[in-house]
Amino acid sequence: MIQLTNLSKSFGEQTLFRNLNLKMSYGQKIGLIGRNGTGKSTLFKIILGEESYDEGEVSIPKNYRIGTLRQHLKFTRPTVLEECAQVLTQEEQYNFYKIEKILFGLGFTQEDLDKDPLSFSGGYQIRINLAKLLATQPNMLLLDEPTNYLDILSLRWLKRFIKEFDGEVILITHDREFMDSVTTHTMGIRRKGLHIVQGDTKKYDETLSLLDETYEKTRLNQEKKRKELEDFIARNKVRASTAALAQSKVKALEKMEEMESLENEASLSFNFNYKETPAKVVIRAEDLGFGYDPLKPLFEHLSFTLENGKCLAIIGKNGKGKSTLLNYIAGELPKQQGEMNFHPSTAIAHFGQTNIERLNTQNTIIDEISSVDKKLGIAQVRGICGTMMFGGELAEKKIEILSGGERSRVMLGKIIATPANLLLLDEPTNHLDMQSIDALCDAVESFEGAVIMVTHSEMLLRRLADALIIFHEGRAEYFEGSYDDFLEKIGWEEEEGENKAKKEQPKVDKKERKRLRSALIQEKSKACTPYKKEIELCEERIIALEELLKTHNDTLLKASNQQDNAKIMETSQHIGKIQQEVDSYFERLEKASEEYDKLSAHYDAQLEGLE
Repeated sequence: MIQLTNLSKSFGEQTLFRNLNLKMSYGQKIGLIGRNGTGKSTLFKIILGEESYDEGEVSIPKNYRIGTLRQHLKFTRPTVLEECAQVLTQEEQYNFYKIEKILFGLGFTQEDLDKDPLSFSGGYQIRINLAKLLATQPNMLLLDEPTNYLDILSLRWLKRFIKEFDGEVILITHDREFMDSVTTHTMGIRRKGLHIVQGDTKKYDETLSLLDETYEKTRLNQEKKRKELEDFIARNKVRASTAALAQSKVKALEKMEEMESLENEASLSFNFNYKETPAKVVIRAEDLGFGYDPLKPLFEHLSFTLENGKCLAIIGKNGKGKSTLLNYIAGELPKQQGEMNFHPSTAIAHFGQTNIERLNTQNTIIDEISSVDKKLGIAQVRGICGTMMFGGELAEKKIEILSGGERSRVMLGKIIATPANLLLLDEPTNHLDMQSIDALCDAVESFEGAVIMVTHSEMLLRRLADALIIFHEGRAEYFEGSYDDFLEKIGWEEEEGENKAKKEQPKVDKKERKRLRSALIQEKSKACTPYKKEIELCEERIIALEELLKTHNDTLLKASNQQDNAKIMETSQHIGKIQQEVDSYFERLEKASEEYDKLSAHYDAQLEGLE
């Protein structure tokens, strides 16, 4: 297993991380999170020996193979099968079945195996690289955004592969649901340090929030102590009778480590601009059909209605016509078959990959957002820029120097500036970090209008979709119901065996389910009660001790004003002991909260299984 000890890395005056420590255990699968630019990819390069570090040590056992998914694309063989087979060992060089199995899992067909790798789209070329990585059978996988460009079926396959992988994994992805489903631990680079928690991203956020709260309380208490010491020294250093005591306080002050205020990381938070509409049904589509080749339509005989306030998700494999359908609905393609009837008050805002490409690279961010509506004042435009994390001078950056994620935020800013009651969103989470994706979900959930969305994210589907258009079995089909309803009632044909097995599970009758549920609730209460009592005890003691600290601090201040040295020494000792007790209760509180949450999650999952 790899071990990182006191690792530090800077670029010029910018420190990415300092004194970073990690010791991996067998079978650990770690999700690495952190805002863009915090050093996640740099840490991967250091582990792989591709990037130097300033201080510390990287320890990797002999013959321990680390595999990584390369983002650059370089192919040297004429066919996909030969390209992937070249990574096999000499003993396995003719084991084409192994390569074929991986390629089929990633969405390739038998015909694709004999095609030139360069003839595929960028997304499929990345899959070829992923197949080459998986075929080497590494002890450990370093996966940097492996979910980029993968469609929903490939994501589901990759999810199963990582779960079953017999080795260690460190995974970077902005797809929270994907990460939580495959990892055992969550690790984050935050405020230049590394924090690791057993559990999912929610557990990580809760734990870090508690640590921040404890740190801030300690910092404020220490700040108060520093002020008291400084006041005491200032009053007593010139008096001969108290100079020695004042000098000892100077030494105590010098030894006291200064705790910096916590830096708050900027986060996206916004709402779409809803335009009022009396419409109950925003769009009614009848017998839609379209194809670039008249003999091979991408979809046909597709009918659906979309009510105001509902979200319709378009899903399926890559290259089947999902974005084309969205562009057809948006009126960006010539009409071929069927009718679309919009309510007269329908106002559309369209977030599409082609729209992002249409951003004028010579414009500033302000220019681009202003171009949506010339009636917008500069204050409103700057307000939208600030919402998209382009405050102050950042709003004057030109589009040409922005990253993919920043351009996506500019496009979202343009959508926000557009009054609309129908949002068309094509893979809106591409290039956004985890926190920004959460903010986008919140904004879509709170939007009063209708939404049509293309996405491969099962998290977005489960959270937002009321109905689906599924590209599968050679056609586009409308499905009234949630994504989980679709998986249960129809399912993906590629996973037919698994779905059947799931459907054939024996059902528990209502009476038995009620009995089991009652028994589980009682068992949960019995198991969680000791930890709940411990949490309540710790919280009560911390509140009482902090009140006591306040009283002693008042006494110390009074004794200092009266120059009562004996009282000062006595009270200072009391404060030190009480602070140690407070810290001890905080540690107990954290441990009890962790165990309580773990048990609650365990029983909640069992209760959910009885639904």
